[in-house]
Amino acid sequence: MTTIKEVAKEAGASVTAVSMALNHRENGHVKKELAEHIRKTAKKMGYRPNPLARSLRTSRTHTVGFISEEIATTPYAGEMILGAQDAASELGYMMLLVNTDGEASETSEIAALKRYGVDGYLYAKMYDRVSAVPKSLSREHTVLIDATSSDGSVPYIVPDEVAMGYDATTYLIKSGAKRIAYIGCNENLLAEPLRLKGYRKALREAGLPIDPKLSISVGNNGVALKAVSELFERERPDAFFCFNDARTWYVYQCAAEHGLEVGHDISVVGIDNNRIIKETFEPQPTTIALPHYEMGYWGARKLISMIEGRDLDPTSNRKTVAAIPALDAPNPVRIRCTLLERGSVINRGTARP
Repeated sequence: MTTIKEVAKEAGASVTAVSMALNHRENGHVKKELAEHIRKTAKKMGYRPNPLARSLRTSRTHTVGFISEEIATTPYAGEMILGAQDAASELGYMMLLVNTDGEASETSEIAALKRYGVDGYLYAKMYDRVSAVPKSLSREHTVLIDATSSDGSVPYIVPDEVAMGYDATTYLIKSGAKRIAYIGCNENLLAEPLRLKGYRKALREAGLPIDPKLSISVGNNGVALKAVSELFERERPDAFFCFNDARTWYVYQCAAEHGLEVGHDISVVGIDNNRIIKETFEPQPTTIALPHYEMGYWGARKLISMIEGRDLDPTSNRKTVAAIPALDAPNPVRIRCTLLERGSVINRGTARP
């Protein structure tokens, strides 16, 4: 194992300078150029800090807690957790994950994390909603992930819901669609009115009429299928923007019942990048991928920058679906999501006459 003394010898610096540089405490003590040289030398030599010694020296455990409310049981939780874990690992931190199912459970899990002496907390939800961070975390370093802070007291990151509606609808407009229907969600979700707002904004900017009869909000199963079928027959849309990939199924089904083919006769764009639908539907739906990995990755880096009280180097060249925002982006931080082109939007070269 490489030691600080060996790094100091190789870098041509004192042990004290190496210690300060490796702990990012060089300001006013070690020249910036020398500190960078020391860190590069340590990395080249494969230096790894001793976690126990470092925790005794800094009064930090270099662990963070990830608190989720049933997120570990949702389809996209893995990506969010992986993103946070990757960022923490890159910065020399361990992450402890706890899953809660209610206020009492949450209180006991937070207390357990505090007993382990974690340095900060990632508080995550399974979809964007207005959320208050527990009072027990009010004096702790905390970042909220995939939820909107009720009072803006902590940094939080969410998908840019308006941009999703705008980008999906704009893509359909550019494909040549003129009568674009919106299949929304009738649940009380923050995302619903925001995605609808983006849809209307795109139509307005393109000079297309905003026809209320082309927008419906549906739930699930037979009632939803009937509502989409009635819209299909009544309004004859040439394209559909759906609140999520699950609701694209109703459009596929109605198209089949009318002897039409998605991607040749009508166009469909969804949201989620749902793996089951992607692997089941033909053609695969064009969709907008939700940035779960990116939110987790940003959240952990933001939290560690708060814990250490310093700016972090720019993110690595890690390949992600969506661009990861800067850590100093103003609160709230919204990620512009990425549209994934597949086969459900008409290619005018293959469209039927």
